[in-house]
Amino acid sequence: MGHLGFSYIGLIFMLMLMIPNLIWTRHRPKDYDTRNESKVLLAFERSGQALVTCTTLMFSDFNLRPWSVWSLWLVASVILMLMYECWWIRYFLSRQTMADFYRSFCNIPVAGATLPVAAFFLLGIYGRVAWHLIAVVILGIGHIGIHLQHVREIKH
Repeated sequence: MGHLGFSYIGLIFMLMLMIPNLIWTRHRPKDYDTRNESKVLLAFERSGQALVTCTTLMFSDFNLRPWSVWSLWLVASVILMLMYECWWIRYFLSRQTMADFYRSFCNIPVAGATLPVAAFFLLGIYGRVAWHLIAVVILGIGHIGIHLQHVREIKH
């Protein structure tokens, strides 16, 4: 279920997640509007954010261990987070419209939501922390759901 203790890998992942999001607050899409977001999806997203943040930092199971085949889960997770950083770079270099924000990346739809959720899920598999996996699923329902809702609005 997980060993309590600080995760420096978790901290690195949280910084990779939070720094671009903090920059984004000053570079939101010109036509960004949250008024029509589903309250249910928003509740899933917010509770998932809190749970993922806590579980990512408080379980030492995410820290490096001697190399094994199991380490490939961490490698895959890191690759997804690096792709997420590249997605942000592409967005910050764009005109910063809703279409730019929700455009697919490497054929991954709503990559700004999908990549970090998938990365944190794989991190949970690497750490074998069921609580973290549950938290990521809750986050994914809300975060990806809200992003898909915005994509539908753009198309209409």
